[in-house]
Amino acid sequence: MILKRTLIWVSAALLFVSCQTNPFTGEKNLNFVSNDQLFPASFEQYNQFLSENDVVTGTAEANMVKRVGKKIETAAERYLNANGYQGFLEDFRWEYNLVNDDAVNAFAMPGGKIVFYTGILPVAESETGVAVVMAHEIAHALADHGAQRMSAAQLQQLGAVAGGIAVSGRSQETQQIFAQAYGLGTTVGVMLPFSRKHETEADRIGLTLMAIAGYNPEEASRLWQRMAAQSDGQAPPEFLSTHPSNQTRINNLKKWAPEAKAEAKKYGVTSFQ
Repeated sequence: MILKRTLIWVSAALLFVSCQTNPFTGEKNLNFVSNDQLFPASFEQYNQFLSENDVVTGTAEANMVKRVGKKIETAAERYLNANGYQGFLEDFRWEYNLVNDDAVNAFAMPGGKIVFYTGILPVAESETGVAVVMAHEIAHALADHGAQRMSAAQLQQLGAVAGGIAVSGRSQETQQIFAQAYGLGTTVGVMLPFSRKHETEADRIGLTLMAIAGYNPEEASRLWQRMAAQSDGQAPPEFLSTHPSNQTRINNLKKWAPEAKAEAKKYGVTSFQ
């Protein structure tokens, strides 16, 4: 009963402690970490990461990563300005770097700091494939997913403290059972679905951005088919993962590609590379 009440409290907090509107979905999102707090720390960590890793510069691939990033950035600005969000990007400091690493990965940090690993380029196969990944990462930054994850983690910790206080008079065994059950319950029932929602949201926003930038959104599902082949089926069940399953993503991306093209048409974009 204590666990149930605590989980209800955390879920209610996730629903109602929200203070920012996502400009792409119109939804109110959990976020009580301001850009003034988050961005300087993000920029510092990004610079430290670059100083400790092998950044590729001056090559055709490195230049492509920067070129694609700039095109997606411009598409985002066009979308935001057209939808009443002038000045939204004022505090962003966009940067796109290629890092020499075999990891099949890329990531975004709050405020527009993007890293591509060289290991993902063979899977991307082309500039359009790079645009799929780039638009997804830029979407994470634009939707403030980093700040939302931090906010959710803080609420999860507060719930653990509140629940711990509630069972403090019980036996040590009861306290241990609560701690284990709370950790598992909030992770599987709240935090992992929260993360999967972010990934799905970034996929959909990314499709729109890459289409406005002139890249074919139909390539997104094909890229994830290649990613699925790369993983060779080695993935946890979706409900235990931070990401949707490969097949879920492929199905969604196929379904959303025509919508992205229709949105791009509003900006005069009717042909795609």
